[in-house]
Amino acid sequence: MALAVGVGLLQTAPEFLEEEHLASISLRFLLWVVEAPVQLLALSATFNHGVKRQRSPTRVLVTSLLVAAVIGVLFALAFVFVVEGLLGLELDGEGPLSLPLAAGFGAMMGIFIAGIWGLAFVSPHVAEQTQLRALETEQLRFEAEQLRVSSEMARLRSQLEPHFLLNTLNTIAGLVTQNPREARRLIGCLGDLLRDALQGQEEMQTLDQEVTWLRRYAEILESRHGDALRFDWDIPPDVGGVLLPRLLLQPLVENAVQHGALCRTGGGRVGVRASLQETGPGLQLVCTVTDNGPGLPTSEPRAGALGLHTVRRRLELRCPGSVLQLRSSSEGTSAVIEVPVPPGGPT
Repeated sequence: MALAVGVGLLQTAPEFLEEEHLASISLRFLLWVVEAPVQLLALSATFNHGVKRQRSPTRVLVTSLLVAAVIGVLFALAFVFVVEGLLGLELDGEGPLSLPLAAGFGAMMGIFIAGIWGLAFVSPHVAEQTQLRALETEQLRFEAEQLRVSSEMARLRSQLEPHFLLNTLNTIAGLVTQNPREARRLIGCLGDLLRDALQGQEEMQTLDQEVTWLRRYAEILESRHGDALRFDWDIPPDVGGVLLPRLLLQPLVENAVQHGALCRTGGGRVGVRASLQETGPGLQLVCTVTDNGPGLPTSEPRAGALGLHTVRRRLELRCPGSVLQLRSSSEGTSAVIEVPVPPGGPT
């Protein structure tokens, strides 16, 4: 109602300057006051109907303008008929208004009210809806990214586990005829490894769980290669609770054995070490897998490059800010993983 009165005053104020009759101005002001609420109700109903039917914004706008124009024409014609036809009053000092002129004036007034309604009510609603759609789009993008990460992690694990299983079975196959008792023992070790792998479906596990699994894996390898391979472990208790992607270190250990320690004449050694180091913003876990092999080749990437790619990609996906570095010399190779520890320290 306040909007109708305000619009009526703005519309009729210039007519005072033109020195028209007060009665004529009052009648036109009455038309505004009566028509504006009806127009606003009709426009709101049209807009809500279009939103519920999920009409396009352009279609809702055109429909609203048509509704406003039709109502404006009907109001103007009815007003002229009542005021001039039935009451005998003059709306214009120059004589009775023609019906086409009244209809045109009514349509223009209806569209004018629709414009004010759009600025006052529709624009805030459209802005709010736009913001909601942006939030929904961001939420969908986030969910899609989560699904992509989960899918890629599953793919990386599917590459990792069969690779390890095949190599382990080959190890055991080599012992079946040479040392059947040792082969049976290693089959038991492999069963323990597979049981542990099947028990936990979470992507992350503690370093203690990872090392327990790796020690069983190392036991199989040491048995296979006898005095040619030895493992050294240095895992202090305070780092055992840090979370890592499952089997993250396994490709590094496998590379250290296959492409490093076993290439050293006279006995190869693999070291697995972990420590907590202070950085500027907090702590980081440093895991190092070393071997005393001949070092990295300077030519084409070796076969273990796939394992390194897998480790890097899993760190990117699950441990942002982590790095994997390789340090090589004629004395051996070190693969170093640095993982930021979340605030609060290890679990």
